Amino acid sequence: METAAETAAIIVAAGRGTRAGGGLPKQWRDIAARPVARWTLEAFAPHCPIVLVIHPEDRAIAESVAEGLPVTLVTGAADRAGSVRAGLDALAGAPPAKVLIHDVARPCVTHEIIGAVLAALDNAPGAAPALPVTDALWTGAEAQVTGTQDRTGLYRAQTPQGFRYADIRAAHAAHPGGAADDVEVARAAGLAVTIVPGDERNLKITGPEDFERAASYLTNPMQETAMDIRLGNGYDVHRFGPGDHVVLCGVKVPHGRALQGHSDADVGMHAVTDALYGALAEGDIGRHFPPSDPQWKGAASEIFLRHAVELATSKGYTISNIDVTLVCEQPKIGPHAEAMMAEMGRIMGLASDRVSVKATTSERLGFTGREEGIAAIATATLVKP
Repeated sequence: METAAETAAIIVAAGRGTRAGGGLPKQWRDIAARPVARWTLEAFAPHCPIVLVIHPEDRAIAESVAEGLPVTLVTGAADRAGSVRAGLDALAGAPPAKVLIHDVARPCVTHEIIGAVLAALDNAPGAAPALPVTDALWTGAEAQVTGTQDRTGLYRAQTPQGFRYADIRAAHAAHPGGAADDVEVARAAGLAVTIVPGDERNLKITGPEDFERAASYLTNPMQETAMDIRLGNGYDVHRFGPGDHVVLCGVKVPHGRALQGHSDADVGMHAVTDALYGALAEGDIGRHFPPSDPQWKGAASEIFLRHAVELATSKGYTISNIDVTLVCEQPKIGPHAEAMMAEMGRIMGLASDRVSVKATTSERLGFTGREEGIAAIATATLVKP
């Protein structure tokens, strides 16, 4: 690269990629009829010239894969950081203003992500795409959960990670090694890094199963529009009878009367269960647990809800969120709502912020207004990628 460009990309491809199987390092294996590295290079070629950092044994295959693209081959080092430094050094003769550093094993990177990183570099010394962590986090040892980890403020890092060239080259030269990625190197040098939105499609190929998933994204780049999203609603009613408490959304609530029903009469949990069955077009509780069957008399409603959750999972769906409204004059739901959300979340394997439990009255109208019973309305959202 004799003349300086505004931007250059360094694609790190010197690794061996043995976990992906298949004999060849993963970057040279075909995916959707083209090598992984070719897909990655073609994503960056419209934006800038590229330095492809390779293992010394891979020069011949790299030359073939890069044919016709604005690519310079550079021999890498034993670790990723050393390979990045080799790429940075290769640009020193005609240094660009900006540099993008990308893992070759992310062939599904979009032009939108590349553009967003470059745009962010107009106002910041560093920028990188990332996705916020939404799943619950555990710590574990010997196949046992040992604790939980707060996910607030946590992100899943992606590439390309972009920087002002002079800044990141100096940061790498000063770093002692062992960094997880170039963002860590940059921050160690005091450089601020802006987060831009990542994309679930921008996966890093690591294991054999990732090839099929990446192929589906590359051959159908608009695949996200085909996501299967289903909504279901549930409605249930139980009358009051003798007793000293009610069970609502899995929580025992003191009350002067109990709810009557064939099972434990948890009207809230029944409505949520029916909402899940409805989203799956699988009928209702009565279809799966007939009231005519004596084995379900007095059964805990948790049994029904777990069945609906397991049925959704078996069909490939993830529960996105649950919303249930309890309709009653008494008992007061507010003091117990948080415990109800936590219990429903526990049963369904959801974070409590994906479960909503709230209440309303019917303004003294109808059977709930006359305090003859409690009604519940629920909505469930299921998602299949």
